[in-house]
Amino acid sequence: MMINSTTSTDRTASAEKVSAQGNPVVRQEAHRSDLLSTENAAFLRAELARQPEIRPEVLERAQALASNPDYPSSETIKKFAAFLLNSPDLSDDQS
Repeated sequence: MMINSTTSTDRTASAEKVSAQGNPVVRQEAHRSDLLSTENAAFLRAELARQPEIRPEVLERAQALASNPDYPSSETIKKFAAFLLNSPDLSDDQS
């Protein structure tokens, strides 16, 4: 077979997928951490129900921060803006 410059090299089988005899290698399924387990859902619902709908201490802190003209600081805003500008655009991710 002749290889020309337009042949894609990423279509070849990787070494770990093909054994020396050319037979596919059976690989064990790796542990997947992205699976959803609902076994603790009842516990989580009960804990959520125990929480007050409005937490006065959190509301008080939010009101204090909202009334503070120096919050957030200019430096914090600049750092956050730089973080956003340097972050990848995940809306283009096709995976």
